[in-house]
Amino acid sequence: MGLWNIIVAYISSSIPLGIPLLYGSTGEIVTEKSGHLNLGIPGIMYVGAISGVIGAFLYEMSCGNVKENMVPALAILIPLLCAIAGSVLMGLIYSFLTVTLRANQNVTGLALTTFGIGIGNFFGGSLTKLVDTDLPNIILTKTSDFYCVTLPFADKLGWFGQIFLSHDFLTYAAIVIAVAASIVLNRTRVGLNLRAVGENPATADAAGINVIRYKYVATCIGSAIAGLGGLQYVMAYASGVWSNNAFGDRGWMAIALVIFALWKPTMAIVGSFLFGALCNVYNYVHHFFRLGHTANRELFNLLPYIVTLLVLIITSMRKKREHQPPQSLGLSYFREER
Repeated sequence: MGLWNIIVAYISSSIPLGIPLLYGSTGEIVTEKSGHLNLGIPGIMYVGAISGVIGAFLYEMSCGNVKENMVPALAILIPLLCAIAGSVLMGLIYSFLTVTLRANQNVTGLALTTFGIGIGNFFGGSLTKLVDTDLPNIILTKTSDFYCVTLPFADKLGWFGQIFLSHDFLTYAAIVIAVAASIVLNRTRVGLNLRAVGENPATADAAGINVIRYKYVATCIGSAIAGLGGLQYVMAYASGVWSNNAFGDRGWMAIALVIFALWKPTMAIVGSFLFGALCNVYNYVHHFFRLGHTANRELFNLLPYIVTLLVLIITSMRKKREHQPPQSLGLSYFREER
């Protein structure tokens, strides 16, 4: 394989790695713009993934595990709607605890992550027992085939088609959602009101903006977007294979990506591709360097985390107001103190 072909393959395979991060960071940006720090994003992405898996599993079972009996539209919509429903439910739980009951946002988010991962592993293990197999996996390749359909003319466009046009529809949907979120936040009255709620909810309340409604809606929409990242990982990147704890720490990296992106969804697109490329270095480093022992290559697995730490350090040193989070981020709003 020539050097150019290796580079093309590296870039092409790095993009899907960053897409779950893009979904998670876009969802978290929308949530944080309302003034709520949702550290439950990893758990929400996990619940979104397992909810989609449950929907796909039940639909495949109802079709007798025969792909020809499956309706493509239903094979896509059922897991998609299940993932959104599960994620929104998690968002509602977080909103009720932090907005209505005014619980500590950090503690609630961490508890939601633990709860979400536990729910995912419980249902993942339960579905595995329903399948007559010795593997600790749920394999939904029939549903995954519908999610992984690519443009028919991508192969005819050489390296351009391989890099930009050979991905699943959820990959392109992530970019569209990020751009749409940026437009709504910066160019619409709804976005202006949401940013006002995140910066100073008391002032927004005095101006007639329904602070509670905006916080609930933003958190639930952000959770739904994040949940799609979990679904994309299972159905597209993992080819429909669910394994407990296989999602890794992508949810936490998505939260770090929010800071890297300066709370801008369009910047999150660039950041997600960068993080995806860093995560993928390990698989291609032997093509560029003669490292010999595999243990030496393992050092390259640290790259995403080193960059994350550097991002946090550099961000903490920024002084410009536009580079800072919403002013009321992480603070509960008490209307009586207005």
